[in-house]
This record gives sequence, C-alpha cells and structure tokens, in this order.
Amino acid sequence: MTSATVRTTLVGAALLVSACSFSEEALWPSLTGEDPAGEATTENMATATNGQATIPAAAQPSLGNSSFDPVNVTPGTPTGTFVGEKVVELRGELQSLQGAIAQHNQILQEVRAKIVGDSQRYHNTVAAMNARLQVGTTPGNPILVQQFNNAQVDLDHVESDIDIMNQLAQAVSTDATMSAFLAESAHAAFDVSGAVDEDHVQLAILEDEVNRTVVLIERLLKEVSSDVRRQTAYVSTERSNLNLLSAGIKSGEIYGVSLVNQAMASAAGGSNNLAGQPVDTTGRRPLVVIRFDRNNVPYEQALYNAVSKVLEQRPSALFDLVAVAPASGDEATIALNSSKSRRHAENVLRSLVDMGLPPSRIAISGKTADNANVNEVRLYLR
Repeated sequence: MTSATVRTTLVGAALLVSACSFSEEALWPSLTGEDPAGEATTENMATATNGQATIPAAAQPSLGNSSFDPVNVTPGTPTGTFVGEKVVELRGELQSLQGAIAQHNQILQEVRAKIVGDSQRYHNTVAAMNARLQVGTTPGNPILVQQFNNAQVDLDHVESDIDIMNQLAQAVSTDATMSAFLAESAHAAFDVSGAVDEDHVQLAILEDEVNRTVVLIERLLKEVSSDVRRQTAYVSTERSNLNLLSAGIKSGEIYGVSLVNQAMASAAGGSNNLAGQPVDTTGRRPLVVIRFDRNNVPYEQALYNAVSKVLEQRPSALFDLVAVAPASGDEATIALNSSKSRRHAENVLRSLVDMGLPPSRIAISGKTADNANVNEVRLYLR
C-alpha cells in the first residue's frame, strides 16, 4: 500500500510509557478476553432474557414531513416596453420552475411513503425471525432462510428508494441554480433604462416571488439531503444486523446486534460522539489517515500495525474514528460524500473489531473538512 493512500503517524514521546503485557488486548489474529460490547447503554442494544440475547426492533430514522408547495405566480399586463417584455419572460420562467418544484415535491412525498412501507415490512420480517430464534430452532431452518431472503429484498427496496432521493437531490440542485439566476435577472432588470412605473411595480412583485421560491428550494434541498443521510446510515446499520442474523440462522441461535452497531450505540450513550456531532480534533495529529481515492483501498495491514504499536505502549488506549468528507460542492454533493465517508468509517470500524479491538474503545463521528480532497477516515488517539 502506498503512503499516498494511508499515512501512519508514529506515536511520539507522549506514548513512551513503561511497556505492559498485552495478552488480554492482543489484536488480530487473537481476540480479547473481555466482553467486546461493553455495557448496554441504549434501548437498541441487545438485552438479556432468560440467558439469551434479544434484539429490539430497530427504529427507522424519521423522515422529513414538510410539503413544499410553491405559491402561484401573480399575473401581469404587458406594458409594451423592453423591460415589460423582460418581466413577461422572467414570469414564464418562474412558472416553469415552480412547476418543476411541485413535481419534485410530489416525488418526495411518494418516495417517503414507499420507504415507510418497505421499512415496516422489513422490520416485521426481522421481528418474526428473532422471535423464532429466541425460543431456539434447527440450524438452517428453511422457513427462516426464506424470511431472511424476504428481509433482504425489503431492505434492497429501501436502498432503491434512497437512490431515487439522491437523484431528486440532484434535480433540486438544478432548481436552485435556476432560481438564483432568476433572482439575479429580476434584480438587474431594475437598472435597465426605458421602463415605466408599471414595469417596476410588476418587477417588485416578481422579485419577491422569486426570492420566496429561492427559500422554498433551499428548504426542500436541505430536507431531502437530511433524509438521504439518515436513511443511508440506517440501511448500512441494518446490513450489519442482517449479516449477524444470517449467522444466527445457520446455527439456530440468536446472537444479538452487530458489534459495529453496539460500538456506535455505546458512543451515543457514553461520552463518545456519533457522526453529526464531530469530536474536537483541533491540534491533534491523526494516527492513521486512510484516503479512499479508489476502490478497494488495502488499508488493513497499515491500520493493524499502527494500532498494535499504540497498544503495546498504552494497553488501555481509546480511539476516535472520524469520517471526513470534502467541504466543497453544493449541499447535495456534500451530503452524498458524507454518506460515503460514513460507510467507509463503518468498514474501518468493522476491521478494527475483527482485529479484536473492543468496540467500546472506539468512538465514531463525522465531519467535513476544507483540507480534504477525497473522502477520508482518520483515526485519532484519544
């Protein structure tokens, strides 16, 4: 692996403490002897019932509930001047833009309803599987296998719904560009000579309606981007839970929630932070920086070497895993990059857990950064 992809920073004098035995915290391929999940701190973590772990139905993150209906464009009367003709032209473009907004709002409401329906079917199926595993069943029970396949299909449908929302966000970004052009054109028309008073009256009304449309589009884009971000994280979490549920079906036993999700739940319940509440990394030098500038970045060995070196010096060390997305681009682009960066961070977290690092040692968070040109995952020593 090249240094351009993963930069490992050697730990300095702050870590030069007396060496300790590391038999209980050894990383890959050895596993730690302690409970990797730590203490359950949230409702969504596994709870013990009659000696077995059960999985409460995970709550789907909330979707926005706003409806974005544009106001009607005020009609006007031609004045026969050049400015009057410009007002008529701008009014027609505004009407077309508002028609596009109305269409995009309708798509948004339909996709939201579809996500809710697909998610409800998914959770009902998962609940049925967990109930059967809770009381015990035969390994590879064909009924559970069929239910598992159905759950995967429903989750695939949710993911397809998110793809539609991504496309919608791009279309709304185009609307935003058009609205900015109309606002600038309407404002500039006041300075064109040869206008009559009625032209300026109609221009003032038009400019006000354009500005309200700009605000409406900004709200629409913000809500769509938020929906995409939350639902993408939700699907990623449920993919992890399905992977563990698959292992439970093969053995006929229930295991609990994914270790990855337990680490995130611990972060939410304790002093750690989840993405959306960035940790303060000011003045802190990352231990490892993984740049996802291509597919299949081979970071595992460098990550293992860096973390194992730290743990040789500080067996009780804690870490902050930060998903970093570039801060450049419009809101939709930033939202998409943030979602991708979050998925990369979840993969890195899984690698650390597979290596044997207790997930309670890792806090995961996310942020955007001006100095990031591609999606990155940075690992800090806390």
